[in-house]
Amino acid sequence: MIEARGLTAVFQPIVDLSNGDIVGYEGLIRPPADSSLSSPLALFEAAAACGMERELDLACRDVTARRFAQLNLPGRLFLNLLPDTLAEGPLPASEFEVSSGLAASRVTVELTEHRPSSSYQSLREASVRWREQGYTLALDDLGEGFANLRMWSELRPEWVKLDKCLVHNLAGDPLKEQFVRSLLDMARVAGAKLVAEGIETTAELMALRRLGVRYGQGYLIAPPQSDPPRKLAASQQFGQLGRRAALQQQPVARDLVVAVEPLAPEAANEQAYQRFAADPTCMALPVVARGVPLGLLRRQDFLESFAKPFNRELYGKKPCRLLMDSQALVVSAELGLLDLSHRMVTSERNHLVDGFILTEDGRYLGMGTGLELMRRVTELQISTARYANPLTGLPGNVPIHETIGRLLEAGESFVVAYADLDNFKPFNDLYGYSAGDGLILRLAQLLLEEMDPHSDFIGHIGGDDFVVLMQSLDWQARLQRLLGRFDSAVWSHFDASHREAGGFEVAGRNGVVSFFALTSVSIGVLLVRAGQFHSPYDVALAAAEAKKSAKTLLGSQLFVVQPETLHSVV
Repeated sequence: MIEARGLTAVFQPIVDLSNGDIVGYEGLIRPPADSSLSSPLALFEAAAACGMERELDLACRDVTARRFAQLNLPGRLFLNLLPDTLAEGPLPASEFEVSSGLAASRVTVELTEHRPSSSYQSLREASVRWREQGYTLALDDLGEGFANLRMWSELRPEWVKLDKCLVHNLAGDPLKEQFVRSLLDMARVAGAKLVAEGIETTAELMALRRLGVRYGQGYLIAPPQSDPPRKLAASQQFGQLGRRAALQQQPVARDLVVAVEPLAPEAANEQAYQRFAADPTCMALPVVARGVPLGLLRRQDFLESFAKPFNRELYGKKPCRLLMDSQALVVSAELGLLDLSHRMVTSERNHLVDGFILTEDGRYLGMGTGLELMRRVTELQISTARYANPLTGLPGNVPIHETIGRLLEAGESFVVAYADLDNFKPFNDLYGYSAGDGLILRLAQLLLEEMDPHSDFIGHIGGDDFVVLMQSLDWQARLQRLLGRFDSAVWSHFDASHREAGGFEVAGRNGVVSFFALTSVSIGVLLVRAGQFHSPYDVALAAAEAKKSAKTLLGSQLFVVQPETLHSVV
């Protein structure tokens, strides 16, 4: 295979999860289609058995780099190499560029999970030589295999790749989320960029964004391809997912930011003392190096230290990094306040008094205080309770109106699903208001279970009317599942005789007895394109028309108003 150049390179995009921009590609090798070695793992196992791992590794390097240059792909090439190959040292940048057509400065050498036979000392020395030639380093599969914390500590890579075992089913797994938060904190201190591998579901993508992971790759974004996209057609979807201005029902940590001039780690402790003495309200001073926060000087601890005999004389001229707390709470400015309050409650008590550091794209933005966080969360809870529907606890008319307004103002495309129960009043008249409330609660519960809490907003207008504002990419599948689940669940709300008859009889106000089919749910769906409506009132009017059309259909149905027909609806 090596001599016949039978190896093929494929590439998987690595993207900025905030907007879908491609920052580079991981190059992966594929054996010939007719080979018995059907996978890269089998290929390298065979090479190891033949004592040819090094030759195969170098061949993969050359094939991948040349193909990347031929395709003229943008961004960086993440090039897989075995640690022992890395330990041998780099191909000089000039030779590499001549042989591959690619500048070494655009290559990140990604260490695979194989256990190195070379010592950590030799790897560390070799990493220096690679960097001297312009290459950068990445640590692969953190969380699985031998790509461990010691390798991170020894080599100090510029990129660290989070293994898919930590990404899989991340959403809603508190232990995995805590692992990721810890690794994010470590990456921040180490000055490394964290890349999540194996993103396969929207829920995983949203969880990573919420936790502050900036970069990622996976089949949800794009599979490995021999000729990959230069720009993702789905980039617009990244902008929709979790965007603060859109479906955010709560303020974010950015709203708490207070400008506090940071100290450099080499600044003298006397300088920090003078700042604390001049401002009694200053509870902590951030220590920042080249934009990256390293820790906090806490007022109480610092002044207590200086109050001890001779400590001011001993430490006054020494760098403040010696007295800082390197375990300060550091959070992304886009973290929701409810998530932030949870982190505060589960973290050390002094964070509530001394505050926390806010970052944007991993760089220092400002400080936040626990007192202001408590005040904002209390206001949020009061506001939520004031406008919530008393039966379901879901947001009522005012939050629905405000959320539509935010979506329109942000220029977002979204889906409005207006749900209404069919034959609900006759059901209420026959079974009583308590049974009617039970049916409404059942629909509310199904909505909560089927909708994406990060991409969809569920509102309860009142009675049996619900509105869902959706930006989940699979919105239609979610609504179809909802219809099927409601039709199955509604049977338990009727007597056996009515289930057998497929409906029930009720006398109207004029005394005439009429037959009504079992209660179903009709959903009018309005597809809203950016710039198509000017006010929430216009959206509500068009959604109401879609719902009326849905109610003309028999049984539980969706009626979708396409964007090109909206002008005839409004």
